Amino acid sequence: MEPLALLLVGVVGVLVVAAATVAGNRLQVAAPLLLVVVGALISLVPAVPEFVLDPEWILAGILPPLLYSTAVSMPAMEFRRDFRTIGGLSVLLVVVSSLVLGLLFDWLIPGVGLATGIALGAIVSPTDAVATQIAKRLGVSPRAITVLEGESLLNDATALVLLRTAIAAAAAAVSFWEVIGQFVYAVAIAVAIGLVVGWLNLVVRHRVRDAAVNTAISFTVPFLAAIPAEELGASGLVAAVTAGLVTGNGAARYLRPEHRISDAQNWRLVELLLEGAVFLVMGLEIQALIDDVREDHSGVGFAALLALFALAGVLLVRAAYVAPLVWGLSRRSKRAAGERERLELAEERIDRFEAALEEGSLPKGGERRASKRDMSRIRARIRRMSADLDYLEAAPLGWREGTIVVWAGMRGAVTLAAAQTLPTDTPSRSLMVLVAFFVAAASLLLQGGTLPWLARRLGLTGGGIDVGERARLSAELGAAAREKLDEFSVDIRAKLAAAGGPKLSPESEEADGEAAEHETAGHETGEGKMPAAPAARRSPSDDEATRQAMQRVREARLAVLEAQREALHRARRTGVYGSETLTWALNWLDAEQISIELRTEGADESGAAPA
Repeated sequence: MEPLALLLVGVVGVLVVAAATVAGNRLQVAAPLLLVVVGALISLVPAVPEFVLDPEWILAGILPPLLYSTAVSMPAMEFRRDFRTIGGLSVLLVVVSSLVLGLLFDWLIPGVGLATGIALGAIVSPTDAVATQIAKRLGVSPRAITVLEGESLLNDATALVLLRTAIAAAAAAVSFWEVIGQFVYAVAIAVAIGLVVGWLNLVVRHRVRDAAVNTAISFTVPFLAAIPAEELGASGLVAAVTAGLVTGNGAARYLRPEHRISDAQNWRLVELLLEGAVFLVMGLEIQALIDDVREDHSGVGFAALLALFALAGVLLVRAAYVAPLVWGLSRRSKRAAGERERLELAEERIDRFEAALEEGSLPKGGERRASKRDMSRIRARIRRMSADLDYLEAAPLGWREGTIVVWAGMRGAVTLAAAQTLPTDTPSRSLMVLVAFFVAAASLLLQGGTLPWLARRLGLTGGGIDVGERARLSAELGAAAREKLDEFSVDIRAKLAAAGGPKLSPESEEADGEAAEHETAGHETGEGKMPAAPAARRSPSDDEATRQAMQRVREARLAVLEAQREALHRARRTGVYGSETLTWALNWLDAEQISIELRTEGADESGAAPA
């Protein structure tokens, strides 16, 4: 294809993705569903040539940044709390589904052995993250969304490692322990590489001041994690996900506010285009896949029937796995009261120990065995465990949420890309690739199209903001601000009050609105604005003194924000507040800091004394 024609195709593709996103928002339909349909319709036009994309472009070029972007925004605290559930869905369920479907395909497809059947089972086992987009828009329980997001992050890697192992087993004899060893190696090496790359990413970008350069570096991170992992025979996707989790967890502490905001905006664009391209390509490839099956004399109808059996099979296995999982989580929530009593007893023992330490009545050597610092760490751990129990009680995963988790297990782009990595000499390869496509397409259209209706029928839509939690966190941030203000001189506090700040908490935003407008007005001239101080009869020394005074005020305001940020970090560590509330407060602190810094830069450029 000529460069100009290739460029035109790219431009049209971007416009189609943008149009589908806008239409999806208006029609309350996930954009990926529309893109699959649009791509399929385009592929049926006789004038359009067959389109086949090398699957390595998806597996190595598109999935690492897509999964990394999702991992960065993953609420680390909720991910930790439900890691056992997510791990079971991502590993155990994928393995069981692959084995069950492998037996089914071995029985239904002539000439396909068990190993090849398991390979196809691994291909159609991983879920796609498109379900979380639909669930978020509907207001489904944040805990259910976290479970679905975490599962879609990790099960891709499990399925691809299992696929690789099954292909090797089809070509040569492989023992059970070799399979286990390969899987453990692939995951362990990938996690280690992801941890190192994620940590280095934070350290390096912490020292880079330019926001554009910072974001440019972030674009390389998923590949810096995935490529070495793949070269070592590990999972590049697990490495990219791990690097994303490390980055997301440390971004609030290591990265500047403007860098985080720039990251979020730019990665949202990358995610939109890459995800849209993947689903558009899925639709475009349908005609080529059908032609391949016809040449292979397998029959499109037979492929559709196999896909129907496969989709029913994965849903039944998923339901059979989720049902006892939900029952176990329900029992765990009921046991929370007893666990809370044990935590309260442990905290009482710590109180008695600290009182004895203060009185000096500890047995000889007791001070050496446990210090106040040790007790503080233990107390923090108890509070975090108590917060975990609060989370389990406040956001239970009952049968309704379990139903959503089952039905939201859609298949997507990974299924199609993985199918195309099957060796060319695989028996009935064209049929298997088309089966994978039909499973993915039917899953997206059937489950994705009916998920909103199901959520409404179950009464799981319309989850709102936790106003009470926001108010409690605002009060905590306000207390941190007042404590910091007490450290400043009376003169500085007076100047801060005169300047209309600092705002003590997000909840005080409206109350402080008039003062903020008054402060901003001091920078402008004209009718209705605060007049500027007369420039005449002011000596340079007066201007310098004013600038120094205002510099001290700005430093004080930034110090207050830093104290509030530290209070927010402490709250995050204890886990008392949900991730949505913590993110809301962090966004407010970031906006306040950027506002102060921008006014400072503007004043420095104009040479005036800023307000």
